[in-house]
Amino acid sequence: MLIERIYDEDLAQASYFIGCQAKGEAIVVDPRRDIAVYQSLAAANGMKIVAVTETHIHADFLSGTRELAAATGAVAYVSGEGGTDWQYGFEAERLLDNNEITLGNITIKALHTPGHTPEHLSFLITDGAFADTPGYLLSGDFVFSGDLGRPDLLDEAAGGVDTRFAGAKQLFASLQEKFLTLPDHVQVHPGHGAGSACGKALGAVPSSTVGYERLYSWWGPYLAAKDEAGFINELLDGQPDAHAYFGRMKRENRQGPAVMGARAPLQELAAADVLRDLAADTVTFVDTRSNAEVHEGTVARSLNIPAGKSTASFGAWVVNPETDKNPLVLLAPDQAQAQEMWDHLVRVGIDTVAGYVTSIQGLPTSTPKLIQPEELEGFDSAMVLDVRNRTEHTAGHIPGSHQLSGGRVMWNLDQLPSEGPIVSYCQSGVRNSVAASALRRAGYDVVELDGSYAGWATWIQTREPVSSN
Repeated sequence: MLIERIYDEDLAQASYFIGCQAKGEAIVVDPRRDIAVYQSLAAANGMKIVAVTETHIHADFLSGTRELAAATGAVAYVSGEGGTDWQYGFEAERLLDNNEITLGNITIKALHTPGHTPEHLSFLITDGAFADTPGYLLSGDFVFSGDLGRPDLLDEAAGGVDTRFAGAKQLFASLQEKFLTLPDHVQVHPGHGAGSACGKALGAVPSSTVGYERLYSWWGPYLAAKDEAGFINELLDGQPDAHAYFGRMKRENRQGPAVMGARAPLQELAAADVLRDLAADTVTFVDTRSNAEVHEGTVARSLNIPAGKSTASFGAWVVNPETDKNPLVLLAPDQAQAQEMWDHLVRVGIDTVAGYVTSIQGLPTSTPKLIQPEELEGFDSAMVLDVRNRTEHTAGHIPGSHQLSGGRVMWNLDQLPSEGPIVSYCQSGVRNSVAASALRRAGYDVVELDGSYAGWATWIQTREPVSSN
């Protein structure tokens, strides 16, 4: 048996390629929409992808199940559990608890493990060439290394009302009835790693075992003591802010994401054409440089979505394809990097990119407003806006600031003053630059705190005398 973990550092998301060498067949679990990586793996190992499935209706990325099935002719499988409110809206084979998929010597058994979501499945893998009992569990957003999938996302992102408590009770039962009944040696391969907003304390270790989680996880003692109330309180306490785009992901993944098909390579655009389209407001310019570079000058009304490990996340913070219909123009040093950025964006359903330019020369520019920490006290602002997460704000913040995380700002404009300058900050300035660029594009007067909270905290320390006591 071949098992490969394909990890997206951007979204802290793992998909899995499982293949039977004897039969030359493979299945992909929880694929993303830029599918070349799975096709390359299949080709390199002389395999055909014959099946594709997913653990649940995802909230943090747009599923590639339909995309990969359409490209390869594979059979698509999705959960049929969870009741009528949690059925997928596209054609695929439905998997119920204990249903199996067979690839040569390999058996993939679906386990209904509700809690994170009502329809959630985990997949128990048996490699029949070596054993007649399971050795691997693809746990999706059920069990992570050191943590559990949060049960409050339906409230936070899908319009639910107090569903978190029912979800937490389901998670407690799933652990008792499904996870802890497995042998300790079973390897656990989760759907996310550190940095995902699908849990509050995910470990960076890519896999675990049932036995290790039983002994050392935070939740183990609660299960051993059958303390459901204590488990629920601990599970729900301190969960991070859910990004607003999660609601769109839930809707699109349930209905069935659009199949893009083969995408033509992005083309470099002439500056004159981009200038014309910017004047007509028929394109949206995306500055992919760092916030430090953007602060030296950027295209007027552009969005700052830095290229790198958080492109998809930041893109989804500030581009809503349901309302933002302009195609994007990317600033990139070359075609390869522009294409890579587009690959990241389609993972969150931002599909429409007109092309790229390699320079902002010849385009209308502006310089974002900055304020130094020492100027803040005397500055007449309508609001000081903290775009960090709730937990960061609670740990320490600028007095009088209003917390609204960067992933929620553009969906909660009613919380912002309609007039007067807004001073915004995050921890170091990166997230702040992303959110501030979107607010400026929407017409808000935004002044970024130079150095953000870290810079302000350093200034506070240097200006206040240290007590000798």
